[in-house]
Amino acid sequence: MRNALTIAGKELSSYFVQPVAYVVLTVFVLLAGWFFFALLKQFTEMVQVYTAMSSAQALGHLNLNSRVIEPLLHNMSVVMVILVPAITMRAFAEEKRAGTYEFLLTAPIRTGEIVAGKFIAASVFILIMVALIWIFPIILMVFGDPEVGVMGAGYVALALLGVCFVAIGLFTSSLTQNQIIAAISCLGILLLLYVISWPLQAGGGMFGDLLRYLSLPEHFGQMVRGVIDTSDLVYFCTMIFVALFLTQRSVESARWR
Repeated sequence: MRNALTIAGKELSSYFVQPVAYVVLTVFVLLAGWFFFALLKQFTEMVQVYTAMSSAQALGHLNLNSRVIEPLLHNMSVVMVILVPAITMRAFAEEKRAGTYEFLLTAPIRTGEIVAGKFIAASVFILIMVALIWIFPIILMVFGDPEVGVMGAGYVALALLGVCFVAIGLFTSSLTQNQIIAAISCLGILLLLYVISWPLQAGGGMFGDLLRYLSLPEHFGQMVRGVIDTSDLVYFCTMIFVALFLTQRSVESARWR
């Protein structure tokens, strides 16, 4: 475990040596701020309209969680689909391109520790991203009355989603020495997991249920609404485990070539 943490520390510090990390963090926070204030403006306008109409029933159905935080988190999950491949693409591909991959593989370190170290570093970076946009729920708590528990569940879902993306990104990076190919491959897999159930939205049957279970938005949407179900947690944990297992096998195969 000590070796994994050493690699994680080195990897995490390397993120902030490159300008990519600061660009990603800045873009993520700025987009979140844009979405937040646009959604909040829309919410206040709806409140004013319903107040002017003296529609107490309609006002009762308006709440900050469903009108501001929930769409904000859905929007940021799509932004992560684009940004996470840019973070993970260099994890193994850059090592291969720079010629340091062989030194890493011949070091007295287990393959699992190499994968774990890079996974921990990228996951911590993602958690930093998610933590930075907690400023918006804090603003709502200061000036409004949102449901804190529901917001917390939504941010847990966004963090889990980001970590899941990281695991998939590490796998695609381990397959190639070209960072662009790694990023596009990761983006393609993430988009597939987003749209996999679209052709069967109106259908049913066992195959349709399977595709709906594999769909990321199905599980993410449940948690964003404040429903933390065991099946959703199992889904994310399984996706992370499978992606890391495939990454470990990919790196292991390179070690024995």
